[in-house]
Amino acid sequence: MTTIVLATQNPGKIREMRALLADSGTEILGLDDLGQSFTEPDETGTTFAENATIKATTYARLTGHWCLADDSGLEVDALRGAPGVISSHYAFGGETGGRAAELTREQRDAENITRLLNDLDAVDIKDRAARFVCTMVLSDPQGQIHATTTGAFEGIIGLPGDVPRGEGGFGYDPVFLVAPEHTRASSELSPDEKNALSHRGQAVRAMISAIGSIPELSA
Repeated sequence: MTTIVLATQNPGKIREMRALLADSGTEILGLDDLGQSFTEPDETGTTFAENATIKATTYARLTGHWCLADDSGLEVDALRGAPGVISSHYAFGGETGGRAAELTREQRDAENITRLLNDLDAVDIKDRAARFVCTMVLSDPQGQIHATTTGAFEGIIGLPGDVPRGEGGFGYDPVFLVAPEHTRASSELSPDEKNALSHRGQAVRAMISAIGSIPELSA
């Protein structure tokens, strides 16, 4: 069985991607499963595709395995596409060091949500259209890209008092009301529902199809 390493240390992403890739016919490992520490590469890209490529090729060369990386985030129309590629550190202006590095992932998520709701304070509910976007890149151990896939998950950002809510998911899920009904937050979906609808689910399903066409992985 071929091993594919997921280029993330985010436990939420690992849980989701392992569930989505469970039937891919490959062994799925997270970086933490490899028994060594890694210095995260600088994500200097201006697009999700550029950052996913940086992560996939860097970790593929470091681990000697095929590597699957994704870069994903939230785009809000009223904020001209922000938070975008700095979604995970939006409250800190995209900076990953300093105070941001001292917080847990859950604490950063909470601060990101607070900033997002504050930035949208004067925006009417009808103008809060948003989407999660995911780009996924697969690299071989030499750093050669073999597949790139994308997915988008449409919704709106709810109003304070109505959101945050729900116990599932991570990141901005508690404030993201899923289209077309906009009655449930992404954090209120079951794992199976979220995987069926989400940006990451779409990108993974397209990636599974791509993996099936790569002889080294489908043999």
